[in-house]
Amino acid sequence: MTDNRVYLYDCTLRDGAQTQGVDFSAADKTAIAIELDSLGIDYVEGGWPGANPTDDAFFAAAPALHRARLSAFGMTRRPGRSVENDPGLAAVLGSGAPVACLVGKSWDFQVRVALDAEPEENLAMIAESIRHARERVDEVMFDAEHFFDGFKDNRDYAIACVKAAADAGARWIVLCDTNGGTLPHEVEAIVGEVARHVPGERLGIHCHDDTGNAVANSLAAVRAGVRQVQGTLNGLGERCGNANLISILPSLVLKMGYRTGVSANDMTRLTWVSRMLDERLNRSPNRSAPYVGESAFAHKGGLHVSAVERDPRCYEHIVPDLVGNHRHIVVSDQAGRSNILARFRDIGLTIDPRDPKVARLVEMVKSREYDGYAYDGAEASFELLARQAMDGVPEYFRCQSFRVIDERRWNARGELITLSEATVKLEVNGRHFMTVEEGNGPVNALDAALRKVLLPVYPQLENVQLVDYKVRILTPGAGTRAVTRVMIESANDHGERWTTVGVSTNIIDASFQALSDSIVYKLYCAGVTADAA
Repeated sequence: MTDNRVYLYDCTLRDGAQTQGVDFSAADKTAIAIELDSLGIDYVEGGWPGANPTDDAFFAAAPALHRARLSAFGMTRRPGRSVENDPGLAAVLGSGAPVACLVGKSWDFQVRVALDAEPEENLAMIAESIRHARERVDEVMFDAEHFFDGFKDNRDYAIACVKAAADAGARWIVLCDTNGGTLPHEVEAIVGEVARHVPGERLGIHCHDDTGNAVANSLAAVRAGVRQVQGTLNGLGERCGNANLISILPSLVLKMGYRTGVSANDMTRLTWVSRMLDERLNRSPNRSAPYVGESAFAHKGGLHVSAVERDPRCYEHIVPDLVGNHRHIVVSDQAGRSNILARFRDIGLTIDPRDPKVARLVEMVKSREYDGYAYDGAEASFELLARQAMDGVPEYFRCQSFRVIDERRWNARGELITLSEATVKLEVNGRHFMTVEEGNGPVNALDAALRKVLLPVYPQLENVQLVDYKVRILTPGAGTRAVTRVMIESANDHGERWTTVGVSTNIIDASFQALSDSIVYKLYCAGVTADAA
């Protein structure tokens, strides 16, 4: 086959919504669909009309897509019904979507057990539904459910299902590894056999990740001839998820030389789109995600950093910028001068590599990490440490003391409540302040008390908020006297995020260190001087 154009079909809004803990609203679906359209995905599956109120609301006010085609998902007609008298089929074809993707069984075992129907009737259901749909929408696809298991069990029947859909006029026949148990060499061999009966330019692949092979299976299918790949953003889906389009897309284009609807410029938004989805789901991005993870191009060992500095190809399989990611030089107790100098360049700090301050900073980092600090995940605290060691950082405020009180009691209505109260004494530009604030927990109370003093002085802190808070016990053998590490992730309205760290035998003290670093980092990055208040 000479055609190297591969079409991408995203089913995040339906198949991805089956992920445990994921519950898209109609507004979420609209926002994600618009981003997929902007990225250059060929097909966006909006959901299953008639299946639930959310999908109905989405299709009732479907977004205008400019590059992608909107698809509605549904089933072939049910056994014993005509295509004209099947409400489910009617809902799909009446959704307003120009594309209909109809799923049907391709394993005779499933036909008998799940549908309680005869294999011959299932073939008629497929053909009649496809022909009926072709008269009502622009484009029809057939999802051959359980295809690979069906092929292994009864090759002739599985192929008969595919041919029934092709003969009835389906634009795409998608071969589904529904149980996710097929391996790459099996996928490539089976797809190659199917392509002898139906041309590869009409075949698609839809893989689940139950063996961790969904991406590899999808790429193997393309090698064998299919020209449509279905999957989800970040591999969302029930059980172990679906094939991850975020990994498949750059592999197809950058590694295998195929063309998609995603341009080189579009590809630079891939990392952003992946993280946008996580933001919508209110969950942390996978740091180790291929291509787009924060650690995908992170280098920790000093020897690796030295090599990457000379030639990135030593430890990077692509240029990170191609997918909108960037090289990340990690500073840790395994770091050497190369790591420190690379991080200096990242933060815009110019320094002579022979400056003795560099060696002292390397030793300081290693000493502090021995005490429990971790700078490979708290770059903001490292930057403050480095700038303080090299050039100094303005002293925006000085905490003279703080006190936090927790109270647990029954209120007047007989309800058990907990309340935290924080008192802080701060010095800001020679002026002394003392304030008290309550909060939902000691860290919230302490944060509120600090803000009460600092916001009138530094309005740049107005939109800063704590978005993640992690605690780790560093000396578990010490029991409740253990040393704890607190890492705080902060963000502002512009989408900027930074992480800071604190370590202490007192969790509130560790939290204060991280909170304080977060505030100082924000003010420093905003260009605030200590005497600007």
